[in-house]
Amino acid sequence: MLMGDKNYINIECIECCGKNLYIGTNDCFIYHFLLDEKVSTAGKISFAATKQLHKYLGLKKPVSELKAASALTRLLVLCDNTITLVNMINLEPVPTGARIKGAVTFTLNENPVSGDPFCVEVCIISVKRRTIQMFMVFEDRVQIVKEVFTPEQPCAVAVDGYYLCLALTTQYIILNYNTGVSQDLFPYCSDEKRPIVKRIGRQEFLLAGPGGLGMFATVDGISQRAPVHWSENVIGAALCFPYVVALDEEFITVHSMLDQQQKQTLPFKEGHILQDFEGKVIVATNKGVYILVPLPLEKQIQDLLAGHRVEEALVLAKGARRNIPKEKFQVMYKRILQQAGFIQFAQLQFLEAKELFRSGQLDVRELISLYPFLLPTSSSFIRSHPPLHEYADLNQLTQGDQEKMMKCKRFLMSYLNEVRSTEVANGYKEDIDTALLKLYAEANHESLLDLLVSENFCLLTDSAAWLEKHKKYFALGLLYHYNGQDAAALQLWVKIVDGDIQDSTRSDLYEYIVDFLTFCSDQDLVWKYSEWILEKNEEIGVQIFTKRPLEEQEKNNINPDDIISCLNKYPKARVKYLEHLVLERKIQKEKYHTHLAVLYLEAILHLKSVTTDNCTETTELLLKLRSLLQKSDLYRIRFILDKIQGTDLHMESAILYGKLEEHEKALHILVHELKDFHAAEEYCMWNSENRDVQYRRRLFHMLLSVYLTPGASDCALVVAAVDLLNNHAGEFDAGLVLQVVPDSWSVQLLSPFLAGAVRQSIHTKRMTQVALGLAQAENLIYKHEKDSCPE
Repeated sequence: MLMGDKNYINIECIECCGKNLYIGTNDCFIYHFLLDEKVSTAGKISFAATKQLHKYLGLKKPVSELKAASALTRLLVLCDNTITLVNMINLEPVPTGARIKGAVTFTLNENPVSGDPFCVEVCIISVKRRTIQMFMVFEDRVQIVKEVFTPEQPCAVAVDGYYLCLALTTQYIILNYNTGVSQDLFPYCSDEKRPIVKRIGRQEFLLAGPGGLGMFATVDGISQRAPVHWSENVIGAALCFPYVVALDEEFITVHSMLDQQQKQTLPFKEGHILQDFEGKVIVATNKGVYILVPLPLEKQIQDLLAGHRVEEALVLAKGARRNIPKEKFQVMYKRILQQAGFIQFAQLQFLEAKELFRSGQLDVRELISLYPFLLPTSSSFIRSHPPLHEYADLNQLTQGDQEKMMKCKRFLMSYLNEVRSTEVANGYKEDIDTALLKLYAEANHESLLDLLVSENFCLLTDSAAWLEKHKKYFALGLLYHYNGQDAAALQLWVKIVDGDIQDSTRSDLYEYIVDFLTFCSDQDLVWKYSEWILEKNEEIGVQIFTKRPLEEQEKNNINPDDIISCLNKYPKARVKYLEHLVLERKIQKEKYHTHLAVLYLEAILHLKSVTTDNCTETTELLLKLRSLLQKSDLYRIRFILDKIQGTDLHMESAILYGKLEEHEKALHILVHELKDFHAAEEYCMWNSENRDVQYRRRLFHMLLSVYLTPGASDCALVVAAVDLLNNHAGEFDAGLVLQVVPDSWSVQLLSPFLAGAVRQSIHTKRMTQVALGLAQAENLIYKHEKDSCPE
């Protein structure tokens, strides 16, 4: 469209501003085209160029550079070392003829310092040696602002604010033209290679460095990015974030600024111009202009994910943040994270997959749906479209490898257990917990029971069928219990204990059932299984009645009389229950106390009838009976005494006579029948507990009389009587004792008793005197107070 039949015409420079494309040629012409961008139904972008105008500058020299100043509707044209201002629309020079002379090359300050919206700042390399000049360009005039001298002849320049990035003859430098402070960057030989200096962002430049490196430098003279590796013979560079595009004699190469990797190579010969204009990347040969159209970032990312290049895809996605609206980016980025997670998952990189799933806020059902039959049949879940991965299910993903499948299942167990109590689970806790239960049951995992005894959302129908399939009957019972179906739970557990179905989860299942019924509030269930429980083990089984919660027992929700009737067939259990009522709950009812005493008595008499020696069991029962007879005042004494008559239970008879206040009979049994003098003394002690001194003294005198009964010449009784007096001197009235002891007893025999009696008598006298003295003093004080009060 430029040449026609003139083969000598070459493109020297280009400028693009919006839809306006300007081309400068070697025969001093400027051409203006309009670019029309079209997008096909397949998403492919194409451009059509329509010629608007062309203008001959009349200098017979090439047009070296073009820069658009759209705010001024001006095009700055460098030709024959002169920058001319022309109208962007009609390409006519401004009427004032404003221009800048003596320019070798120039650039615009895209971060201007003047703050005036109606001017542009232009930096030129002057034809004067080692000179840079700054101008302000208005619609129809120009104004020089600053002239700066450089240590060497400059070859190329870029501007950002007050900072100039310069390629000199042997090095690159940063120069602040306002303060004159410069910073050396790195050496470079302009004679050997074409320098490149390009502003790529606020206070940052891209430079062609030694060794085929594209170097990044800030205005502070430091590099915040690693360099990109491009050709040794690079001609031009452009920015298409997050990529740097480079041109050499044979190729266009694309390099990522995010990971510094070369991403693409396009064959392209004879290129000599590569520039970016507001997102468009344009490359030109002497004869043609081409636009490089980047694939949409999402397509690039999807291609990387399709190639399992997860890290690159994530780096690109993060880097694309600044080019995409925030909400759209968040949606896109979450999906990319989820896709990346499935790629890592398929490679069994579970830690990485978990982190990506979390960061991408994956609907965990996407993961569960890979595992056949884990989602409940009632689940409404439908996989994401377009899909996040290429797998139908776990079998396809693992290609039937059982070891891989087990690893995947273990990962899902761990992941579901972690997320089930987080926000990730909101809205579909049933799906998560049901899937987790199925995994635990299939793997015979110990956490199955923990799941079922804590708060869970397992769906009953699905979960029950799965537990039954895997013969987890105890766990199935827990599931029934959690869902309020205790009858179904107990029915299963009883079948396990009876051996009707097999489940070895708990070796102590019988005891577990006992505990379960103990705390079961459904009385019908307790009664229903009480006989089965007691048949198995009376002593443990009775706990369903004896260990019930205290508040329930206090309310007598289950009538004790009904329990006793039930236990009539189970004597050991009945005794334990009555002990519970009498000794633990301390229920003050005569019938329970009498019943327990009778049961003890019958058991003792039965044991004595079958064995001549007192076995351990008989001894224990005797102790229990004596303790009950001594401590309880509620049983029917005469009734028990009648049952004991004619047996050898003398101690028990003595206790009963004591309860009837028939102490002489009781003491007579202890002394003459049992000859247990220590027991006789103990009898006096416990029978006089919580009684006054006179009552105790009467008992001890009674015992002494039994020892000293006329006609009883047994030496043992005499010794017992002496010991009684000497050991319990304080319990006797010494005067009465001296009247009843035989005259034949010596003083020496009774000396401990007499010493104690005298000491007690003196002590009593003195205490009486003290009490009398205190009373007299109190009386004296009272009289004094009365006499001193005025009438």
